[in-house]
Amino acid sequence: MTPSDPSGNRWSDLDRPPLNAPALRRALLRPGALWTSLDVVRDTGSTNSDLVAAHASGATEGAVLVAEEQTAGRGRLDRSWSAPPRSGLFFSVLLTPGPGVPAERWGWLPLLAGVATATALSRAAGVDTALKWPNDLLVTVDGQERKTGGILAERTGDSVVLGIGLNVTLRADELPVPTAGSLALAGAKVTDRDPLLRAVLRSLADWYETWRAAGGDPAASRLQETYAAGCSTLGRTVRAELPGGRSLVGEAVAVDGDGRLVLATDQGVQEPVGAGDIVHLRPADA
Repeated sequence: MTPSDPSGNRWSDLDRPPLNAPALRRALLRPGALWTSLDVVRDTGSTNSDLVAAHASGATEGAVLVAEEQTAGRGRLDRSWSAPPRSGLFFSVLLTPGPGVPAERWGWLPLLAGVATATALSRAAGVDTALKWPNDLLVTVDGQERKTGGILAERTGDSVVLGIGLNVTLRADELPVPTAGSLALAGAKVTDRDPLLRAVLRSLADWYETWRAAGGDPAASRLQETYAAGCSTLGRTVRAELPGGRSLVGEAVAVDGDGRLVLATDQGVQEPVGAGDIVHLRPADA
């Protein structure tokens, strides 16, 4: 029984039916496909943590773990992520790029997941989804950009666990912060989570296999240009808050070959900042 669903009845909110795990498996687990297993659990602390542990116990590439509710979901820098049961998509996948992709290119995986997810949501939900560097998914609600999703990548041995969290049917009175949003609030034409999850996982598999076939090269796989085309951060003046209380202000002009955001400062210098070097990225006037 989950704290936020005191009745213990998974059908207690008819607007939020449970995922159909057997149908998802039939649609996604096919011979030769990337996805090799798919499990849906009622609730867990963190799908990322669970899949990291499963990898240590022998889980292999293509494993997908979905939770109807995460009670200790994590974002970048261990920021918390929580939402009512069945109000979103909270899942993790296990990927093993292999020796054909140099480890220094693995940092593109969360950006790849952003491109794949945004592409899928635009098609399946009819919602324009923008990317905020390095790992946020944005939709427009009442004329304002709101965060509807986030991505977390964690390395585990020879593999990477990618976690994706998406607010799907979250209502205005359920938003954790005023800057949050959901697909429903953005006017999505589809909020049924089954087809949305299928669309995201298929898009993710397509992009991953293209990127891996190119040896992880972000230019040859067209990942770099596609990310830049959908990145709302570019062209804006932002403040990168760095460890130790330091900050860097400049116009975001590019995402370089290493996936770093390049800022053009008032001093005429172009400074790249990596996702691992940044605490917050905000508009310069915030």
